[in-house]
Amino acid sequence: QVQLVESGGGLVQPGGSLRLSCAVSGFTFSSAAMTWYRQAPGKERTLIATITTAADITSYADSVKGRFTISRDNAKNTLYLQMNNLKPEDTAVYYCKALTRPGWGPGTQVTVSS
Repeated sequence: QVQLVESGGGLVQPGGSLRLSCAVSGFTFSSAAMTWYRQAPGKERTLIATITTAADITSYADSVKGRFTISRDNAKNTLYLQMNNLKPEDTAVYYCKALTRPGWGPGTQVTVSS
């Protein structure tokens, strides 16, 4: 079955960086466009980044554009999210998901606080 396991979250000060990873199994990763979502406390889960199968096209929500970078390693079945210049409003649980397949992982908590 589809398995998505996010990791790399933690507590970081404003202005800091984190790199999230998402290990994928249960489907052909290289054939799936992938996404990152996040859900802040009391808010809906929102799409923040998308990447095509060959990583030739990426897109970002305005709130993270210029600070976050989505990437993938098809040989390792792994999706990444490099997050720079983090702000307190980036505090959320971060999830990866295949664009056109159902299923969520447990997420990884990112907390930005001084």
